[in-house]
Amino acid sequence: MFLTNLKNKLARRMGNALMLCFIIVTSMISVSASAQDATGAKTGTISDVDAKIGAVLDTLSTATDTTVAGVSSSVNKLAATVATIGNTEGHSKIAINIMWTLVCAFLVMFMQAGFAAVESGFTRKKNVAHTMVMNFLIYAIGLIGFWISGFAIMFGGALNNGLLGGMAGVVPHEITISLFGHDFGIAGSAGYFLSSKYYDVGIFTLFLFQMVFMDTTATIPTGSMAERWTLKSFIIYGFFISMFVYPVYGNWVWGGGWLAMLGANFGLGHGHVDFAGSSVVHLVGGVAALAGAIVIGPRIGKYEKDGTVNTIPGHNIPMAIIGTFILAFGWFGFNAGSTLSGNDFRLAVVAVNTLLAGGAAALSATAYSMLKNGGKIDPGYVVNGLLAGLVAITAPCAFVTSLSAVIIGLIAGILVIVAYNFVDQKLKIDDPVGAFAVHGVNGAWGVLALGLFADGTYGDGWNTIAGNVTGLFYGDSKQFIAQIIGTLSCIIFVFPVMYYFFKLLNKIVPLRSTPEEELAGLDIPETGVHGYVD
Repeated sequence: MFLTNLKNKLARRMGNALMLCFIIVTSMISVSASAQDATGAKTGTISDVDAKIGAVLDTLSTATDTTVAGVSSSVNKLAATVATIGNTEGHSKIAINIMWTLVCAFLVMFMQAGFAAVESGFTRKKNVAHTMVMNFLIYAIGLIGFWISGFAIMFGGALNNGLLGGMAGVVPHEITISLFGHDFGIAGSAGYFLSSKYYDVGIFTLFLFQMVFMDTTATIPTGSMAERWTLKSFIIYGFFISMFVYPVYGNWVWGGGWLAMLGANFGLGHGHVDFAGSSVVHLVGGVAALAGAIVIGPRIGKYEKDGTVNTIPGHNIPMAIIGTFILAFGWFGFNAGSTLSGNDFRLAVVAVNTLLAGGAAALSATAYSMLKNGGKIDPGYVVNGLLAGLVAITAPCAFVTSLSAVIIGLIAGILVIVAYNFVDQKLKIDDPVGAFAVHGVNGAWGVLALGLFADGTYGDGWNTIAGNVTGLFYGDSKQFIAQIIGTLSCIIFVFPVMYYFFKLLNKIVPLRSTPEEELAGLDIPETGVHGYVD
């Protein structure tokens, strides 16, 4: 009986493995995809310079009116010449956009090193190899998960981005449900495995840029669950959030889903607007981090039975500060890159606002630290203050003035400390690096701040709505309502999904290391090597 059951289990597993291999191989088989542009040679035409002129020239170049001798031929030649010049300019315009987007994606990718340094610095020496491995592995896990299904779910209904060439031969598809007389997009369903139907330079550019954003989200819980998370369960988590959770909410906001269409369907401003990811990236990651920290429980020695809260200091403050500088540098790619266009000069405003909000938040956190700590400046407060300001400005960076960016940052620098202390001391939730306070609380503040401070000078056509994005303080209360709906939707969706996912996963593969391993340090039990050799 035992051998029979064993054979059956092996047969089922082999069958599943073969089916997975079959899916992967068939997705890569070349099919007729002449409409796609895998080389970029046909990407960018005169229509990308001016669509109306392009249409007129197409008509003139084939004109056959011969009522005046020689006129038709001359018009054809002139139109062809102008079209050639225009196509060259259009090609150059899209080339600039693609190059800008890719370079910014490379900057965001380097932020992974920043997260690894910050989290390792703020945790203990005995776990440094384990913490570093988590931050390294999530990059590889996340990108493969996003390639398999995450990208398709998130952007399958919005693949034809005009800034990256339009991808004219690519057919998108969005899964929708009809309610209250309107279609609600809930998930894309095109682009799995980046198969040959999506073999296009514009698609691949969009994939790379969005993949590194997703990886930021997936990294955030490694901070809140640090120093007690088993790598086996961590790997499963990495695939789950990159393949399903992050892409679903991302679709609702950036993929043409129902939150993006709140403006078109219900007249709520431009729908839920998030320029570079305060909600899509940071709030999703922060809420997931909170759910994970609750399920996994506090580190041994963090809380006493009498309610005393013990501080567990990190082992390397310089490492954490250097990591923060790396993150701040990469954030320019995060925010300014979200124009997806090197031809959109608003990127200068985005970059400066990003700079100002981060600096203002660091200063307000410094002042708060001095006030609460007898004039002493806590490096942890300052670091998390800067990061909180960057998180908060990520959504509104393209839509606000420099003064508003400073105000948003000042509030973020205080908010992160208040939120961290509340979670740590009142709720007794152990978050070693303050991931929820930085990314969750200030992700929410960022999207709400957009609904307050957007000054109506940018965003015409955003989510198909004519006119610029305008917040409550500049006359549009409906935009603020859309921001509230988007924020609450994220929390209501992400928290229960991640909470019960961690609960279920813990029954299959234990989330937490054994007490003995935790006390000794996870480097040897989980990785087999010491992070430092004395």
